[in-house]
Amino acid sequence: MGLCPDKRAGMPTENREKILELKNLAVSFATPQGEVQAVREVNLSVEPGEIICIVGESGCGKTVLCQSVMHLLPESSQIKSGEIRLCGRDITESSENELQKLRGTVMAMVFQDPLTTLNPTIPVGKQIMEMLLKKKMNRREAKKRALQLMELTGIEKAGEKFDLQPHFLSGGMRQRCVLAAALASDPALLLADEVTTALDVTVETKILDLLLEIRRKTGTAIIFVTHDLGAAARIADRVAVMYAGKIVEIGKAEEIFYAPRHPYTSRLLSSMPISIPKNQGISLEKDRMGRYLKERDDNNGGKRNNFRGMSAEAVF
Repeated sequence: MGLCPDKRAGMPTENREKILELKNLAVSFATPQGEVQAVREVNLSVEPGEIICIVGESGCGKTVLCQSVMHLLPESSQIKSGEIRLCGRDITESSENELQKLRGTVMAMVFQDPLTTLNPTIPVGKQIMEMLLKKKMNRREAKKRALQLMELTGIEKAGEKFDLQPHFLSGGMRQRCVLAAALASDPALLLADEVTTALDVTVETKILDLLLEIRRKTGTAIIFVTHDLGAAARIADRVAVMYAGKIVEIGKAEEIFYAPRHPYTSRLLSSMPISIPKNQGISLEKDRMGRYLKERDDNNGGKRNNFRGMSAEAVF
């Protein structure tokens, strides 16, 4: 694990170090019209094995926040202030050589469109192997591990698909291959940026369940970026609501969905499509989110928690 050798879920809380800490992080872009503040004084921490969903409308700064953690920002951008601490180490001013040692090993990122991540000319199995060969594995061990990762991410008949190029696979399968490559070096932190946006509802559900399974089996912490509140309701331990570059509210998933404290959170929830009569045979977003939240209630003994005096924070 390198920088985070034993920071996994299941350890006593007092013995665990936070995987990620952002302290007053601010990121700006230089444009012909002047400076644009994309991320404004964000404070966020991620515990080992935790899934945090960052939700908000398009353009609110979700992707820029993740790119800042990975130090994959475009040249026109600048981290104006704040700290990025990975497993207790300040990486805000780290050199590119130092960051290259961390990317893919301690932290990894999965992007929205797998076709922009995968090389269209190289078989998907070899692209997964490439990450493993960097760990000084021999080719036989790397291929065996690559097949295991493909199976872990739900790719059936992995041996047959190993030598296929990306265009032979469906969108869902390509996304699974990207996840397998991201997990190849056993990262402590996985950033998933809108990974289900281009997928249909059935495939989306499988990917969400896959992320939960990955967390359970590997203990990897996950930052899941989405504008899909139903997806957040399914997998999040905590939800952070972003608006205009700031996190305006953060708390447990049940707190955010059952008792939002910030006006923007309430409006975000109310903006979801309303239910329509069942005889029209259409299941819309609120119905799906409600179903996922009911599953949480059932897992909690059928009782909805009382969140008065709750721990969620809202910045007014």
